[in-house]
Amino acid sequence: MPATGSFFSIHYTFVASVYAIIDIETSGGNPAKDKITEIAVILHNGTEVVQEFTSLINPECRIPYHISALTGITNEMVADAPKFFEVARDLVELTRDAVFVAHNVGFDYNFIRNEFRRLGYEFKRDQLCTVRLSRKLLPGHRSYSLGRLCDELHIEVKDRHRAYGDAIATAKLFNLLIETEKQNNTNFISGGGLPRDLNPHLDPSILKKLPEEPGVYYFYNRQLELIYIGKSKNIRTRVLSHFSNQSTSKAIQMRTEVADISFEKTGNELIALLKESEEIKQFKPLYNRAQRRSIFQYGLFFETDEDGYLTFFLRKTSDTDTLPLVCFSTKAEAHAFMNRIIDQFSLCQKLCGMYPTQGGCFHHEIGACKGACLGRETPASYNLRAEKVLNAYCFGFRNLLIIGAGRSHQEKAVVKIENGRYIGFGFFLPEYASTDTQILHDCIQSCTDNREVQQIIRQYLRNNQVDKLIAF
Repeated sequence: MPATGSFFSIHYTFVASVYAIIDIETSGGNPAKDKITEIAVILHNGTEVVQEFTSLINPECRIPYHISALTGITNEMVADAPKFFEVARDLVELTRDAVFVAHNVGFDYNFIRNEFRRLGYEFKRDQLCTVRLSRKLLPGHRSYSLGRLCDELHIEVKDRHRAYGDAIATAKLFNLLIETEKQNNTNFISGGGLPRDLNPHLDPSILKKLPEEPGVYYFYNRQLELIYIGKSKNIRTRVLSHFSNQSTSKAIQMRTEVADISFEKTGNELIALLKESEEIKQFKPLYNRAQRRSIFQYGLFFETDEDGYLTFFLRKTSDTDTLPLVCFSTKAEAHAFMNRIIDQFSLCQKLCGMYPTQGGCFHHEIGACKGACLGRETPASYNLRAEKVLNAYCFGFRNLLIIGAGRSHQEKAVVKIENGRYIGFGFFLPEYASTDTQILHDCIQSCTDNREVQQIIRQYLRNNQVDKLIAF
């Protein structure tokens, strides 16, 4: 049995990398707000289990009933358990120089990272996912969930949905994966989570130093020529995915040419998206060829006609310098969107350019249009609905500061929109900006406005939360 809340030592000599096989139970599924209620760590030396640790954790919050029903962990059970900060040092020491292994590793890893971040500590480990490893080394199974996979492989699981029981089952699965890897002569595991077949001029330690934070990354060839620019919410994960990408000959060719990598943290995904877009157009890397051109070929535009009706129409973005309200990659996508807003806002097909006719539109014939196409609905009445489209897809303010996460806990980022145009972004310290808001404007680095960045910002604001929006 494992030690509870403490370590027991076994003398051993590592013959391979150290793997920390970890499982946690939590109060919910959101790493940002939910907390760990139990943790188990099984140290494996590549041959066998050599050390174990497990403990209930007081999450300092209520465990919902449905979670307790699933795990069997109740509020009463964790009341006297150590809080996370009380086991944090032990976890750091236990996992130091170890590869973090878990079944669906992102879940466990992100929860533990967030717990450490609340303590002001940045927890970072190389990772291996036994779900992904199983798909590569043990193909053909109907399900790769831990319970079902273990059933099919005849691996006994005791105390399912408890940290120690699931960690032991994962360790047994890990043993099987190691044996399968030896038979297949691969290095998914023995490579410590790093890709194989790297360019001999690429220092593998560069990959280990990549941050697990939002930003932009840069690939260089042996001549130090910039060949690719990318962005991600997690630079390290995204870069490593390039080296396991076998989907196209282009991806394989680029991977073999990468001899150096650099990166720049941006604090949040929005600035990463904006920076990537601008720098691809500026530097024109070889393997970003498709992104050099506008990916938005069509746009939704609007104007008021001579009768006072607010009209919408689709046009190729290359035919005008006017910035569209919404951009689209294909004509079919643009037409589908237009038909959708016609239905959603009860607009006239003719006034939206979708039914060219001298008379009334088809929707008027079936009673879905109120007759603006024939002048039977007044511009004032019709425009009340048409303006809802503008309100839904415009920034909302012509002058706007978008505040988001910065590159450190002390810093914030800002994106500036002025007179409806993208001006640029910058970083500032909130403690100074609270007394002098001019700092928010002074820190802005000037950037190029175009239809792509306008669409990037609109889509981001529609789909993501930001810290604050400030109209000025």
